[in-house]
Amino acid sequence: MDKFTTAAKRFFAFGAGLSMALVFVIIFVNALRRYTMGKSIAWGEELPIYLTIYGVMFGIAYAYMSDSHIRFSIIADMLSQRLRHWLFVASDLLAFATGVVLAFAGHAFALRRGHIDSSGLKSAANALAETTGIPLLEWIGKLGTWQYAIAIGGVLLAVAAALKLLQRLRTAKMGNL
Repeated sequence: MDKFTTAAKRFFAFGAGLSMALVFVIIFVNALRRYTMGKSIAWGEELPIYLTIYGVMFGIAYAYMSDSHIRFSIIADMLSQRLRHWLFVASDLLAFATGVVLAFAGHAFALRRGHIDSSGLKSAANALAETTGIPLLEWIGKLGTWQYAIAIGGVLLAVAAALKLLQRLRTAKMGNL
């Protein structure tokens, strides 16, 4: 189980890091083009926004797995170690439920508006599909693709909370409170 938990943390960290690296590269290249050639890349304004949302979703899961998320612990710090442990178990259950609800809500949201074209990405997606001969790549230009970040983030949070919950329960079972 520890190997799986470590692999999940690395996956979450990689997803967050890759998203932020892509955001940096796109904005940097777009700024260079704007100030050297006088024109920006059409999708260079919109894509970083979507990639940032994906990065935040991966980052939420990573922070939860690392137990380094923001927490108001004034009351928790006054509790005994045993009570604090069970409070965190309850928090893990609540975070899991929140992730599941977020996944369902994100899915419903993306389905409802997923067919709408993304103004900044439509032409690039169509050109990519035309160039490669893969019509399926047109999905890059649809809002649903990027709105699915909420659903994916919910799944990632639910997985992170479930893994953290199992870790806490195993600690309690081993008597390491």
